[in-house]
Amino acid sequence: MSILNIQIENLHFEWPFMAALLILPLLVRFLTPAIKRKVNLPILHFPHLEILRTTFGGATPAQKQSNKIFTILLSLFWLCLTLTLMRPQIVDQMTEVENQGYDIMLAVDLSGSMRALDFSTEKQMINRLDVAKVVVGDFVKERKNDRAGLILFGDYAYQYAPLTFDTASVSKMLNDTVISMAGDGTAIGDAIGLAVKSLRDRPEKSRIVILLTDGEDTASSIPPAQAAKLAKEYGIKIYTIGIGSTSRVPYPDQYGGIVMANMRLDEVLLKNIAQTTGGSYFKATDPQALKKTYEKINALEKSKAETRQYLIRTPLYRYPLGAGILCLITMALLPLLRRREVRHAT
Repeated sequence: MSILNIQIENLHFEWPFMAALLILPLLVRFLTPAIKRKVNLPILHFPHLEILRTTFGGATPAQKQSNKIFTILLSLFWLCLTLTLMRPQIVDQMTEVENQGYDIMLAVDLSGSMRALDFSTEKQMINRLDVAKVVVGDFVKERKNDRAGLILFGDYAYQYAPLTFDTASVSKMLNDTVISMAGDGTAIGDAIGLAVKSLRDRPEKSRIVILLTDGEDTASSIPPAQAAKLAKEYGIKIYTIGIGSTSRVPYPDQYGGIVMANMRLDEVLLKNIAQTTGGSYFKATDPQALKKTYEKINALEKSKAETRQYLIRTPLYRYPLGAGILCLITMALLPLLRRREVRHAT
């Protein structure tokens, strides 16, 4: 911050009472009795005093001028020292949003069925995960006042990103995922159980799970219905999203070709999970429907936030301190300058 850009209304002194030190030199001068020196030296009368005054008169004005400069520098030094002790600073009043919102754990299916190409267009082949990355990623980034975390599941479930306010990082981590990195199965119950474990210590009425899957439970060690009841005990709402079509859809085979395959989606299970926990079930068969689904969730779960103000203090003591040191150095050099002036005068 440049000192030239300081606004007067933002300038404050932490110790303004130190300004009383400004009158200390005056008090010392007027309250301290003058010291009278007794001079017992013999008096010498010189008959040609005017000649001496004419000869050495040039040194007297220079000496008086030097004393005046010394007094000014000493006064400035004391002023700078007092300003330093007053601790000047720039105080900027800022507003911060204190999160009182939601803790959202995203559970995303990475099973092999997410390779289905039923979201493709005439110009581009797009699988289900690619669409989910875009839509879910945008949803996460919009939750600026909430914490978000990421659970990935396939044959097993694991927490890929813990709850954090850095929603942009969660979105990026989701974008870096690949299909089958957690196996080709679908462990819906395990994903819910892990989400409950991550959220159970968070404040009540703030815990939410959004589970996205395109299949049916095939690999869970915890039955999804039992996991849903556990979530209900902790007051965790689960919103379930069934992604993709349940009819014959294009699917890439292991040889690089595309075949038509039947996809199964257990909508009854997803509806029961949502109903048990007080959430909702959504069906998304195309990118626009998936986006609208997350918009509905975003409208249902509004962040509750309160603002608080805090101060940013930028200390400025170094400026008067530096000026005071400069005055002190100049006062130390004055005797040398005075001697040079006397020599030139003689």
